[in-house]
Amino acid sequence: MQLPKYSIGIGDRFAHQGKAQLRAFMKARSSGARIAPVWNKSHREHTIVGTRPEDVRAEADAATAAMGWTDPYFVDADHIGLAQVERFAPASDFFTIDVAEWIGRRADENEIAAFVSRQERFLGALKISGIAAPLQIDRQTIERTAASFLAAVQEAEQVFHKIVQCKGTDDFVTEISMDETAQPQTPVELLFILAAVAERQIPAGTVAPRFSGRFNKGVDYVGDAARFAREFEDHLAVLAFAVNEFGLPRDLKLSIHSGSDKFSIYGPVRRALEKFDAGIHLKTAGTTWLEEIIGLAAAGGDGLLVAKQIYRGAFARREELCAPYASVIDIDPVKLPSPQEVDRWDEEMFVSALRHDPTCPAYNPHLRQLLHVGYKVAAELRDRYLDALERYAETVGQNVTENLYARHIKPLFLA
Repeated sequence: MQLPKYSIGIGDRFAHQGKAQLRAFMKARSSGARIAPVWNKSHREHTIVGTRPEDVRAEADAATAAMGWTDPYFVDADHIGLAQVERFAPASDFFTIDVAEWIGRRADENEIAAFVSRQERFLGALKISGIAAPLQIDRQTIERTAASFLAAVQEAEQVFHKIVQCKGTDDFVTEISMDETAQPQTPVELLFILAAVAERQIPAGTVAPRFSGRFNKGVDYVGDAARFAREFEDHLAVLAFAVNEFGLPRDLKLSIHSGSDKFSIYGPVRRALEKFDAGIHLKTAGTTWLEEIIGLAAAGGDGLLVAKQIYRGAFARREELCAPYASVIDIDPVKLPSPQEVDRWDEEMFVSALRHDPTCPAYNPHLRQLLHVGYKVAAELRDRYLDALERYAETVGQNVTENLYARHIKPLFLA
């Protein structure tokens, strides 16, 4: 199964915004950009919300049927390992294989030595089209890369074969995710990771490396955007070289797990894609959940009361809610408004604090990150939250569509 050149992963925590999300892709198509929607949801999110992978498939199928969508679309088993394959396999046709916890584990020493020996042809200065200076490669670099990443690629192979066994086919998209790690992968490391992927005959459609800087949940990129741009271009160049050198799938592309709303790097990404005529898979997962809260608050009345109730619960339980996401959030508790203060806010103030608009004096990235990881509170409200989504469906849906189209699709694909 081949992923189109451009695709966007669109999480939908509570499975109510499928049609609203799809409207953004239809607007993009009308403007000349054909982008495949990929509904994604992780094992952790299913556990918290109380849903199943089959629910994501049902939402995607229902939305595309209702909207008359005839282009490709996918359902992603997001960030899975061996233990989750059987649960996700029947409903999914895209699998994000997360090998982060295997990075740094050493493979068998004989296998490391054999891999290094097979890559000795790259020793010295390696010129790659699109990278200004040759990559300097010595034996120690290959050994170090193999010691850090070979076991992770071997684990990806095991997961891939388990998926094939469960589905009875290899007709699905495979992504190898290495982004949730402490250190970014260098272009040289990516080169030999892809060499190992090819040797293991994993038909990767996308690979998600870790870039420098911080990709915190719900807020903009934190780091040197110029450095990111250089890294991204170098990775695109390495990817193109590896496809030809190692016989990897021709449609292999980079994946950026954005944590949503990395607006400051969309310009460099767009220019790099144009320069290399490359595709991309972008994950914006948590955006939709936050836009639901914004939509409810903007609707006023009971919608605003529900939004305030969720904030009150998230504020009281912030240590519990933040713990699983500690590496991808930066929240200063001192800068969080008290629930009593938020209770006094009107619709405009709540929306201004939560909506990602750094030019707005009221915007509060600490509140936004807390609510990003606070969807468990909404899940526990159950019918009260879902009833509010249905009661204010028009306002919420418009908000979801416009955010995805104007803030993500347009600057990245239509600027």
